[in-house]
Amino acid sequence: MESKKYLEDISEIKNMMSRSSRFISLSGISGVLAGVYALIGAAFAHVRLQQYSLIDPMEYYKRNSAPIETGLVVDLFAIAIVVMLAALVTGTILSIKKAKKSEEKIWNASSRRLVINFFLPLLVGGIFCLVLIQYHLSALVASTTLVFYGLACINASKYTLGDVRYMGIAFVLFGLASTQFLGYGLYFWAIGFGLFHIFYGTLMYFKYDRK
Repeated sequence: MESKKYLEDISEIKNMMSRSSRFISLSGISGVLAGVYALIGAAFAHVRLQQYSLIDPMEYYKRNSAPIETGLVVDLFAIAIVVMLAALVTGTILSIKKAKKSEEKIWNASSRRLVINFFLPLLVGGIFCLVLIQYHLSALVASTTLVFYGLACINASKYTLGDVRYMGIAFVLFGLASTQFLGYGLYFWAIGFGLFHIFYGTLMYFKYDRK
């Protein structure tokens, strides 16, 4: 009996130490919704690319070395920003709600480190994508966003749930694989940011949120 109580005390101490060093109020539902937003954004991008006859992979590949129309670049960036903002707002609201429920502070040292370590690789990746567009290498933009997003997840995972690391690794590998299929970037982008997030969010919901 005393041995069981001792193990329970050890477990509780480990949980307290983990809570103090990691932000654990990420919501699984917000991951699912982020995936849904990404799929909607991919559908809008698909329509826009069709208007420029770029959705056919071979046509897209052939036009890769040619400058892309400024209007199309602006539209695709606008779609990406709207998707990202919708995912961030939803994730923030649901994380605040979960943090209140578990009596955890939403903005503390752990969450600050999480945000900094997540957005730093993402910012570098965004700048690198602009460089790719500048040199007419737009076929690599989708792959680059997948790889840098994966690196951002890996970099931030030590300050939140460990499962984020595995999702990041999956994104990096998937992004590297997509570099071998130039012209199919939108499909890889939709599967990565859409289906990966829905799968991960569902997994996190059943693993943590339903407790």
